[in-house]
Amino acid sequence: MVENFLASILLGAVAGLMAGLFGIGGGLVIVPILAVLFAAQGFPAELVMIMSVATSLATIIFTSISSVLAHHRLNSVLWNKVFTLGPGIMIGAALGAVVADHVAGGVLRFMFIIYLLCVGVQMALQLKPKPGRQQPSKALDFGVAGIIGLLSSLLGIGGGTLIVPFLVHFQTPMRSAVAIASACGLPMAVVGTIGYAILGKDALQLPDWSLGYIYVPSFVGIVLTSIYTAPIGAKLAHKLPAEKLKRYFSLLLFVMAAKLIWF
Repeated sequence: MVENFLASILLGAVAGLMAGLFGIGGGLVIVPILAVLFAAQGFPAELVMIMSVATSLATIIFTSISSVLAHHRLNSVLWNKVFTLGPGIMIGAALGAVVADHVAGGVLRFMFIIYLLCVGVQMALQLKPKPGRQQPSKALDFGVAGIIGLLSSLLGIGGGTLIVPFLVHFQTPMRSAVAIASACGLPMAVVGTIGYAILGKDALQLPDWSLGYIYVPSFVGIVLTSIYTAPIGAKLAHKLPAEKLKRYFSLLLFVMAAKLIWF
């Protein structure tokens, strides 16, 4: 437990820095590293991925609060859009936890590998969403929000890499799209975390210090450092060649995907 806690402190520092520097969710880094840590600690194989996802999702609650407050102070959050997307995202997040509880750990791992590869390619090629010409209907907003909530909950991510392209495609300015994604990540993380805590409370072979599928020592360790390093990463993004660094970071994503394939 102590080793995992200390490793999670370091992981939180790195994940927060990367999230602030590249504008990505910490789950992109947290989930694969936790999977390796949990496997090395001898967690049951069928619990490794779902506990990695659930623990990552729980940490997003705190990083989202910090991010939302910062964006709100800059008046960049379009709250009417948040309230439009919110219900679908929360329903999707709840369903995501239920689905994750019923699929094999290998399926979750495969899904996350695909996600890592997609984001890695996007960063390597500097692909950016293209703005569209019309606003989506409320039905489309609800449907897409539900899918995003489902996938985010399943993968243990904040959903920014999914929400931002959707919003930009429908003429939302990039700055506001990022702010809206941060605000939507909070209710998604809360609902998903509650779902994983409830669904996992009676799971067999849970390690000590688990709250359902959430491993508390790792959760606490990650939160303790990520909330401090994320703002540092955001400041560095204005001083360092972040666009060039994204290409190097994409290589790390490919390495993590390979590690998940063979771990």
